[in-house]
Amino acid sequence: MAVLLFFAGDGFTAPLLRQEIVRVAIIKGGDGVRIDGDGLLATDEKGEPLRLTLPTQVKRAGGNLSVGGQTVSRLTVASPATIQVNGKRYRGTIEVEPSDKGVLVVNELPLEDYLVGLINCEISSQWPIESVKAQAVVARTYAVYQMRARAGAPYHLESSVLDQVYDGCEIEDSRAARGVRETAGEILTYGGQPIQAFYHSNCGGRTEVAENVWGVRLPYLRSVDCAYCATNPSIRWELAIPLKKLEVLLKGAGIQVSGLREIRDGKRNESGRLIDLTLVSSRGGVTISAVNFRKIVGYTAIKSTNFAVRPATDSVHFSGTGYGHGVGLCQWGAKQRASDGFSYREILAYYYPGALLGQLPGEQGVDAR
Repeated sequence: MAVLLFFAGDGFTAPLLRQEIVRVAIIKGGDGVRIDGDGLLATDEKGEPLRLTLPTQVKRAGGNLSVGGQTVSRLTVASPATIQVNGKRYRGTIEVEPSDKGVLVVNELPLEDYLVGLINCEISSQWPIESVKAQAVVARTYAVYQMRARAGAPYHLESSVLDQVYDGCEIEDSRAARGVRETAGEILTYGGQPIQAFYHSNCGGRTEVAENVWGVRLPYLRSVDCAYCATNPSIRWELAIPLKKLEVLLKGAGIQVSGLREIRDGKRNESGRLIDLTLVSSRGGVTISAVNFRKIVGYTAIKSTNFAVRPATDSVHFSGTGYGHGVGLCQWGAKQRASDGFSYREILAYYYPGALLGQLPGEQGVDAR
């Protein structure tokens, strides 16, 4: 069916301008993207309406885009309902531009709508509601911090673990909406500014300080005891990796370990996590930070830096606890604390000591407790 797609201008976007608007990169790379939906409104880079047949394929064509046989440098699509991008539904508007690695697709939408879509990507909305509310506040705070830090960039956030996991409105539900609604506009601040509200799946018994991961001290990201995440059934993990595979991964990261023979534990910090490891090869020993080693091997493989190493025949065996960098809110710990009767304010005060809970935009913060 042929439809006329046009951009409604200020009459459509004006209500959104009164809210915090976030821009999320949902696709980076690939030769093209499939757009579909009902009641779509679209324009090219000049604001001119486009007549297209839906669904339509948007492809990179040199430094431009090819859309239904037409060439444009940017495509903007909006809808009063949702827009389908490669079969997934998104609220707000979708912008497509050519990039060095294919196409860049950005979803622009109100911050609170973004958070409703995010909750079930990061935790389960069926967890105790106070833990859902805590997740809503930290995700909102993280987003606001990035929105300020990347104000002039093409987008504020990525939709993966590089920032926060977000999959559009596919898994929104009433409890996710409730957690966002009952904390509407609330963020954590320190010194009058939004904090870097890092969080992770489970800390394995004690959270980590920021300087041990990123080399920067942040006073509200201190290490705290956390026995609460012990209820997580996957708090402990094990992994065996062949030495040959490790050698390939390390060489790919520029670390020369020809004839890798062994990996040894190094020093540990005050939270019990490894600081470094020694890679023993035919060239001798090379020391590498545990944080960098985890990044090279893969965050889902080496789930945390709280692990021990045991050699095996032609392989290395890793056994550890926790999942994630360990800084800030422990999601499984927050779940258990909520089950134990703590409010989201108390949960936030525990994992971000010294931070204040305030209301956007720019209202005076109050102690999170």
